[in-house]
Amino acid sequence: MQLVHAQKPVVPRDRLLRLPEVVALTGTSKTTIYDLMKAGKFPARTKITARMAVWSEAAVLTWIQARITEGAVQ
Repeated sequence: MQLVHAQKPVVPRDRLLRLPEVVALTGTSKTTIYDLMKAGKFPARTKITARMAVWSEAAVLTWIQARITEGAVQ
């Protein structure tokens, strides 16, 4: 008799980025990042503690790729 084990769904791995990493990845200033967030044009941050905010690496990289794609279309 053969037993079949159900595999658990694979959860994609994501990293949490602090502001200096987001600035380095996007090539923009922190002021620009916060202005874009306020306008709803940049991924929202997640507050981890009262004094620490992070961004999902996947969300930031998706935003960057969308900017590249927009530039290629124009």
